[in-house]
Amino acid sequence: MTRLQLKTQQIWQNRFFILTAIKMDFKSRFSRSLFGSVWAILNPLVMVAIYAFILSKIMQAKLPGIESSYAYPIYLISGIIGWTLFTEVISRSLMVFIENGHYLKKLSFPRSNLIFIVLGASLINSGIFILVSIAIFLILNFYPSSSLLWLIPLEILTALFALGIGISCGVLNVFLRDIGQVVPIILQLLFWLTPIVYTINIIPQDVQYLLELNPVFDIINMYHDVLAYQTAPSMQSMAKLALITLIANIIGLTLYRKAHNQIVEEL
Repeated sequence: MTRLQLKTQQIWQNRFFILTAIKMDFKSRFSRSLFGSVWAILNPLVMVAIYAFILSKIMQAKLPGIESSYAYPIYLISGIIGWTLFTEVISRSLMVFIENGHYLKKLSFPRSNLIFIVLGASLINSGIFILVSIAIFLILNFYPSSSLLWLIPLEILTALFALGIGISCGVLNVFLRDIGQVVPIILQLLFWLTPIVYTINIIPQDVQYLLELNPVFDIINMYHDVLAYQTAPSMQSMAKLALITLIANIIGLTLYRKAHNQIVEEL
């Protein structure tokens, strides 16, 4: 039996533990909260409202192809959905071993389960955000098309790509806590190097290629295609995302496999 088959079998055997942990994680985040899961989407929605209020007049004329008088908010929400999932998976993975150090020391269970709990919880939060965003689109008289189905593979690939990066950062953060301070700064820089609150056509053509080196660039473009422009994402971009997702997870899992015993000792 191959290593992949063993890992798949292990995940299946521990599926109830993972699902229960995801449920408990979701409940614990909003226990004693008046608005419950609303808080999971309030931050990105407030961000959308601020940028839409400030930049709508400037950006509206630069968004041909979106059939709505609310083109900029729709464009903005579409990009924020992808960005929120990407950053949540990385941010949660960054601290997953440190925050669960007491479990790792005292309980005997497959430590890799923590990774799948992060993945599942983040996808649930993103799903809630998507449903709320679709409701907002409907209120704005913008009706999603069948291209919405592309969100399923896009969400999975985005989450897995972020997970690969997050695992590496999470392992390194155990041994070098500066990583926990550096990653949020890098994410903030990536946000402004990604066409989320602006379109690529406002950037001088001779420097646009620099933005395209950003690995999140294609991801956000595909979210814009699927949600705002209502078209299928580029198959080349999907293939590229699948490839870098595979590479990121190979690196992350290799790093984790080599260091997982030292992680417990360090914690």
